[in-house]
Amino acid sequence: MFAAMRAAIGIPRTSDILDYIYALPTPEEQEAAMEKVRSIEREAMTSQTPQPGLLSLMTYLEQKQIPKAICTRNFDAPVKHLLEKFLAGQKFYPIITRDFRPPKPDPAGILHIAKELGLDDKGDSLIMVGDSLDDMTAGYRAGAATVLLVNNVNAHLTTHEHTDMYISRLDELVEVLESGFVGRTMAAVEESDARGRAEEVLRDRQGEVNRELQEEGRLEMARATKRRNGY
Repeated sequence: MFAAMRAAIGIPRTSDILDYIYALPTPEEQEAAMEKVRSIEREAMTSQTPQPGLLSLMTYLEQKQIPKAICTRNFDAPVKHLLEKFLAGQKFYPIITRDFRPPKPDPAGILHIAKELGLDDKGDSLIMVGDSLDDMTAGYRAGAATVLLVNNVNAHLTTHEHTDMYISRLDELVEVLESGFVGRTMAAVEESDARGRAEEVLRDRQGEVNRELQEEGRLEMARATKRRNGY
């Protein structure tokens, strides 16, 4: 999705989408670029599915009366869609969306959450769960514990200095909360298991890449054969 957004507004992969839009010279240009991004988000949310273990984790947090908040760079429509379709009746407060500035990876959104929850230690009592470097960095800079939800794109972040722990399903957090959060420096067994999962994801992803390259090679050979035969 992020690749589609960058293509729509004409920026390279290395450029931050929101930073680029906010730096455009006129409000009209900013709104036009933002609407291109929102259009892609609207299309993506029609095929939105819940992360494995989401409902189990939410049920546990409700039972334990553990407050939940959201800090996202999305605009409000995809967030509302997620809550209404998959998390009806669940309470999240506060909900930080794109309108809040500065966005992640700045820690301001998470620090605002801590303030709204009445936490005196800023972000130190929070756990930031996410799947991007922006999530990990924002949490780290706010003083929160950070948990990476591993997928086939972000497995390299398991060893990043801003990642305290990594999981493959959201409901794995239930055991973490029951036994007490243990970060990287103390969790040798947990880290070994999680690292194994991350490496498995990486192997699967590399296998996909290799298959794609092989298919591209076969197609190129077929095109070359056609050219030699005069087709």
